[in-house]
Amino acid sequence: MEKILVVDDEQSLREVLSIMLKRTGYAVTSVADGEEAIELLNKDIFDLVITDLRMPKIDGMEVLKAAKSASPETVVLIITAFASADSAVEAMKQGAYDYLTKPFQVDEVQLIIRNALEKRRLTTENILLKREMASQSSFSQLVGQSDAMEKVFDVVRKVADSKSNVLICGESGTGKELVARAIHYNSSRNALPFVAVNCSAVPETLLESELFGHMKGSFTGAISNKAGLFEVANGGTVFLDEIGDTTPTIQVKLLRVIQEREFRRVGGTQDVKVDVRIVAATNKDLEKAVADGSFREDLYYRLDVIPIRLPPLRMRSGDIPLLVNHFLERFSRESGKPLPVLSSEAMCVLLGHEWRGNVRELENLIERVVAFSVGGTVTDTDIQGWLHRSVSAQPQQGAPLELTDDGVDLEGLVNGIEKDLLIKALERSKWVKKKAARLLRLNTRSFRYRLEKYAIKGGRD
Repeated sequence: MEKILVVDDEQSLREVLSIMLKRTGYAVTSVADGEEAIELLNKDIFDLVITDLRMPKIDGMEVLKAAKSASPETVVLIITAFASADSAVEAMKQGAYDYLTKPFQVDEVQLIIRNALEKRRLTTENILLKREMASQSSFSQLVGQSDAMEKVFDVVRKVADSKSNVLICGESGTGKELVARAIHYNSSRNALPFVAVNCSAVPETLLESELFGHMKGSFTGAISNKAGLFEVANGGTVFLDEIGDTTPTIQVKLLRVIQEREFRRVGGTQDVKVDVRIVAATNKDLEKAVADGSFREDLYYRLDVIPIRLPPLRMRSGDIPLLVNHFLERFSRESGKPLPVLSSEAMCVLLGHEWRGNVRELENLIERVVAFSVGGTVTDTDIQGWLHRSVSAQPQQGAPLELTDDGVDLEGLVNGIEKDLLIKALERSKWVKKKAARLLRLNTRSFRYRLEKYAIKGGRD
């Protein structure tokens, strides 16, 4: 329900507007002067402010400035009996949506208000999200025909239109967000926003504000009122990625949103009602986290209404050829380059790889294949050079704590650790070599030498 603030020193006009707007279904607050209006604007967020221009103490222009300062997304409508070209121009310069002269027709005002609030909704919902939605097809990005993935597809189809919360579990890189999007776009909420937030990527001090919004002055840097992601997603879906990394404080607030369908902005004094479906994801064992006390048991059971377990790529190797072809076609189309052809030996290398980074690792590899392809067939040697780890190599479990009687392959151990850190630095820097070198505190020359030493190919300067 949109919230409207009516500001006018004329009681009869306030009452007429309030009655009309309440009958239409809006939540209306009315005040008699600009001073009281500004006080309210500093305490709460309004979707629309309707203000008279000439009022005692503080005029409508000051109310307009205060409204835009408190929340830039707020739409302001000026109404006055003393119109002039100069005042109208000044009001529009300060950010007013429209400028009306008394007396006015009720139908005219209703139409302007509907248009103004629609503008506010479009801004809040984020047009980019709608564009993304339009380009998405239900399962176009989910590739697989293995039994494990067919089970996932079946669950998504059955529960997509449910109101129940979903918890997606799986290793990093298995495609948890793609599943969340498939759920949203196959539901009756698909015309409304899908808002994703990585809970581990946002510091705890900022995550609460990001999720629930804040009021002006609630903390250093809060220069205006801000709606949180739950408000932006109202009517749609919120995807909480890496939910297992949230702190107890955030977990308590999330529990309240799930139970009560309401929350309070940081620094706010009023509750905000929302209607959202929550899809959460984690790469952690939340049952174990509940057992050791790092994750709330009540929140876990609220989220785990519909569990979806995504298999790692090594458990569905039969899907690798499908995924390879999918990524080859996608990256070739995006780059405008000819479609590379992989030899049967190259495909065997891919089938035998451990894929610790799962589908994301495979996707990154194929992107490098397309980027560096110069025509001809991609061989197994090419793939071995682009892979992060040798197929035959055994994963290192870390340095031994003791020197056994049989001794230890020190050089092999050191080389393994060095190569692994090189790859991790490249991954973290999105394969930008200079950034990766800085992470390892190496100069560019030394970093390039090590890449050549371990035949690590790809990346950009």
